Amino acid sequence: MSQSDDVKYKTYTRRASIIAGGMMVLSSALIGRMYYLQVVGRSQYELLADENRISLRLLSPERGQILDRYGELLAGNRVDYRINLIPEQSENVEETLTVLSELVSLSAREQKRILKAIKRQRSFLPVAVAQNLDWETFAHVNVNIPDLPGIQPDIGTTRYYPQKEYLAHLVGYVGAVSEKDLRRSDDPLLELPGFKIGKDGMERELEQRLRGEGGNSRVEVNALGRVIRELSRQDSVPGDDIRLTIDLGLQKFAAERVRDQSAAIVVMDIHNGDLLAMASTPAFDPNDFNLGISQKKWDALNRDIRTPLINKAISGMYPPGSTFKMIVALAALEAGVIDDIEEIHCNGKYELGNHTFHCWKKYGHGDVNLEDAIAGSCDVFFYEVAGRVGIDKIKEVAHRFGLGQKFDIGIPGEVEGLIPSKGWKQATQGVSWQGGDTANAGIGQGYVLSTPLQLAVMTSRLVNGGYAVEPRIILPSGEETPVQPQKIAVSQSHLRLVQKGMSAVVNEPKGTAHYYIKHGKSYSMGGKTGTSQVRRISKAERDTGIRKYGDKPWIEREHALFVGYGPVEAPRYVVSVLVEHGGGGASTASPIAADVMRYVQEKYKKDDMLKKGERQA
Repeated sequence: MSQSDDVKYKTYTRRASIIAGGMMVLSSALIGRMYYLQVVGRSQYELLADENRISLRLLSPERGQILDRYGELLAGNRVDYRINLIPEQSENVEETLTVLSELVSLSAREQKRILKAIKRQRSFLPVAVAQNLDWETFAHVNVNIPDLPGIQPDIGTTRYYPQKEYLAHLVGYVGAVSEKDLRRSDDPLLELPGFKIGKDGMERELEQRLRGEGGNSRVEVNALGRVIRELSRQDSVPGDDIRLTIDLGLQKFAAERVRDQSAAIVVMDIHNGDLLAMASTPAFDPNDFNLGISQKKWDALNRDIRTPLINKAISGMYPPGSTFKMIVALAALEAGVIDDIEEIHCNGKYELGNHTFHCWKKYGHGDVNLEDAIAGSCDVFFYEVAGRVGIDKIKEVAHRFGLGQKFDIGIPGEVEGLIPSKGWKQATQGVSWQGGDTANAGIGQGYVLSTPLQLAVMTSRLVNGGYAVEPRIILPSGEETPVQPQKIAVSQSHLRLVQKGMSAVVNEPKGTAHYYIKHGKSYSMGGKTGTSQVRRISKAERDTGIRKYGDKPWIEREHALFVGYGPVEAPRYVVSVLVEHGGGGASTASPIAADVMRYVQEKYKKDDMLKKGERQA
């Protein structure tokens, strides 16, 4: 071999060695990487593969039902055909919505809402597009799915209120989850498309009990995201069913009795506090809020002078008028400034300093004792005894009987009302309490304010022997131990005197309600009428003649009130009636209360007879 050939050979060998070495290094690196991917990193890449192949889906729980005391459905669930959109699966969301709007009615406002929701949450989460579709529309969308990227038809449940306006203020309604709701809770259920939570009434107050707990489903999907099979499933836990003390039949009867008026009716069991009815009219259909209320309906509800969105039974504060006189009478009896024998002369006027207070009966009642004063609702009698006993003692007794306090029965919006005192006026208005303030409070006017629920509680405690019964609207389970109400520190003889006067209101000719109530053998009742002014009557008006009820604008008319109990011989139920701007308590409210009390006593007497027959059988 020549020297030149030897040089070439050595050069070739060196290059071959370098190449071979490089190939060995590359091969080693490749083998090492393959080993890492297949052995060391196997679990990690299996997980990534599974994440592409397996989808974990949150399962919405079925919301608990709300039932009346007999199991009648007040709030439940029904099938909901709906359409969702998964943004990351659509290259052009706006174009998809445009195509969808040819199949499903989607206004510009609704499309704007959808686009806003898409920006608010993660792109892989479904967004609710349309709900409560009929089957034909839902099927049409399913047929056109290939032309609707990202659209996901779904069958779920939606809230349903079969009793409509009859229970609206109690049950409330559900609505869409807001951004504020999301900030207040970390529950992933709230991010589900179309998921709704309680917005008012018991739906809101009992949200956690009604909501339930979410489940999950692991499903295998193909490259297009279509479900191939379910791998595992953990079912959701339904929400609790809630049974109320409400009697649906009685609730409907009460609401129908005042359908055309702005009113509230409360019916309560005086021994256990069961609220058998709590009607407030006018009302609204909660289904409108669940489905999405139109702007037109919303504006109409807000413009209505009769305030249909307000639960007047617990949120309306009204001067109790003469229904407050039993409290003044008890305070006076306790203080020893009056007894059942003393008579006070009423000539229609009560002079206090340089001011004249008037009785509703222009020329007076003559000489009246305690029973006469309650039966005939003599204002002069109660001006006098209120002045003797003083406002602070009246307030003390009023609180014992349930006025000026909330009971937290499980419905939002309950107010305390107001039972004033000397200290209250000084603290809130910076002026001293005056004798005229006491006179006004003595007839349930002035600063005194109460709710229909509070008046029902007050009446219950007056006629149940003086037990501090608390109202309740959720029926306790059989496992719960009944709570015995505490005894109120009050004389039983004083309670009997007051109750005797209340019986005379209805059952004796001297009573203010006697001639307005249809008496019958199937029921009996006692009670107290009340008429509360909403504006002061000036001296000029009295001199020229007070305008008749029908001549006043509705907003200036007096409120009509009545509190009643029955049966007289063995009280078991009370009724509280308020008719806003309804005029006289005797002429307007007492006939309503009598009809309700008749219904209650006849129905439950029949139920008691059936139960007795079943026990004997």
